[in-house]
Amino acid sequence: MLTSSNRLLRLLSLLQTRRHWAGAELAATLAVHPRTLRRDIDKLRELGYPIHASSGVAGGYAFRAGRAVPPLLLDDEEALAVALTLRTAAAGTVGGIEEPALRALVKLEQVMPQRLRRRIDALRSAIVPVPRGGAAVDASLLATLAAACRDQLQVGFGYADGQGRASTRQVEPQGLAHTGHRWYLVAWDPARDGWRTFRVDRIAGAPEIGAHFAPRPPPEGGDLRAYVARSLRMTPQSEPARVILHAPRPVMAARIPADAGRLDALDEARCLLQCDVPSPDALVYWLMALDVEFEVLAPLALRARLRLAGERLARSLEKMSAREAGG
Repeated sequence: MLTSSNRLLRLLSLLQTRRHWAGAELAATLAVHPRTLRRDIDKLRELGYPIHASSGVAGGYAFRAGRAVPPLLLDDEEALAVALTLRTAAAGTVGGIEEPALRALVKLEQVMPQRLRRRIDALRSAIVPVPRGGAAVDASLLATLAAACRDQLQVGFGYADGQGRASTRQVEPQGLAHTGHRWYLVAWDPARDGWRTFRVDRIAGAPEIGAHFAPRPPPEGGDLRAYVARSLRMTPQSEPARVILHAPRPVMAARIPADAGRLDALDEARCLLQCDVPSPDALVYWLMALDVEFEVLAPLALRARLRLAGERLARSLEKMSAREAGG
């Protein structure tokens, strides 16, 4: 005989498996009297589950959409499918849903039995993803950092900066932000007495979770994406670039990630891109891939690399034309 609590969970699980249950069939499946079934249905409604009842020959019970999303019950295979999908989405393969997917993944893995966690890890190790642009980030690392942010736990990790210099950090994590191609951790660094951003793909090894810390007001009023974008623009570089793009700012803003640089409208048909130049050659081919007319104002080194690339392209075209002419 099921207890009242177990019976409610069993009833909820059954209601989620099909669109409609006949009252008599549902009561028989639960091995309870129809009056007991009606009382259990009322209890679930009090908890916020939108269950519709109908009378007559075809009457019964059906789970309907409501104003809010109530807790759902998943079997093992459903939980595995959802967790793997969320891991894929959190890694940035589906634009715009990385952060919600990560929050959902943390909630799911928090209550997932150990046997399912082992199966997820086994499946993930057997799946070979198609390579994509941007730095790869392990979803397990993201989940660990997100849980530390949520629970306000200190995190220690090894880190390598843009010049490859290694250091060890002990920080108070505030949140994670995805800015187009990369994940960043925003955290308070007590050793430096200030907020810092860390590229997650530069974190070495598994982070160590520490003690609780007292929360503090977040930067930028909690808009971590804006804070990360501003921090990246303020990063000192030896060769800042200024490039006029012959396209409206809204058009280019939809194609250029916020962490790549700053865009300012010059007029209705042009905008100014200001960005760092860690590699002139990489910026040359990135500008060409934008498929818009552009003018490089600075630096001179970028202009020189563009000239070399143009000369190389011209020579290649001449060779192609000569071969075609020779038949």
